[in-house]
Formats: sequence, C-alpha cells, structure tokens
Amino acid sequence: MRATLDAAGTQAAPRSEMRPQTAPLLMRFGLALGLILPTIAFAEGISIDNAYVRAVPPGQPNSAAFMTLTNASGQDRALVAAESDAAEVVELHTHQMEDGMMQMRQIEQIDLPAGKVVTLAPGGLHVMLIGLTEALSPGDQVALTLNFDDGASQTLSLPVKRIDPSAMPAHKHH
Repeated sequence: MRATLDAAGTQAAPRSEMRPQTAPLLMRFGLALGLILPTIAFAEGISIDNAYVRAVPPGQPNSAAFMTLTNASGQDRALVAAESDAAEVVELHTHQMEDGMMQMRQIEQIDLPAGKVVTLAPGGLHVMLIGLTEALSPGDQVALTLNFDDGASQTLSLPVKRIDPSAMPAHKHH
C-alpha cells in the first residue's frame, strides 16, 4: 500500500486503513435510524409516533396499542381498522362512563380531524388486541397495520413496553 501526504505534509493513513474506523460509525448511524424510523410513520398526511404495545403478564389474553396520530392534511380523516398477527381479533376501542362506571367499548372508527393531534392512551382511545397469539414481553416487537378511511394503510413495528399502573387515569366508581 502506498502512503499519501496530507495538506500539512505529514504521512496520512492509507484509505483502506480509514474504512474500518468509519464502518462502526455508519453501523451505529444505521442502527439509530432503524430504531427511530419504526416509531414514526406517514400515511397520506397522517403521522404516527410514540407508538407501543402494552406488555402483559403470562396468560393474559388481551393487550392494547397506544400512539399519537397527527393529521397534518387539510381534510378530516379516520382510522377505521387495525390488523395484527399478534392477536386473533383487533378492534378500535374507547372508554366511556356508563351508570357511574367506566366501560370499555368497541367503536367503528377513530376520527382524525384536519390539523389536529389525537392521542391513543390508557384509559381512553386505543387499539385492542384480543386473543393474543403469543406472549408480549418488554422489548418484543409487534407488527400492527392501521387502515384509514381513504383506503391507505400503514404497517408499524411497535415495541412492547411495561406500563406503570400509577400513570393510568383513576376510575371513580359511585
């Protein structure tokens, strides 16, 4: 290999010796990008972030997915369905007060008003995973496809996270 001189006239390392130093940097950048991109997705003016699936104890048959949906388009939109191989049934749900008790109910769609942010969170709107086909442990990934009212769909890879029960809204029973 031939050595080259840099601008100061000192011997510079041959190019082949510099590549191993840049390779780890590129691998770290690629890994970081790979960790960021699955949590941010775009489907026809809808951005999705902070998405995750709740970890559940072994034997628990159901879980839920939560996220923030931002409709940056100029038109009202709606999330109309979701699909995942991690559950036998996937439904859109909300919580509502009935007869003094908080009840979870399936809904036909989650409205995404133009220019607004809609948060799916514990105790509110969420994507319900019913009849889990596998255990969901923290650190696992779950593929979830969201279907929108215009026919567009977006498939995400969501991390499974443990939810701190003290962070969930309190339900008052009368």
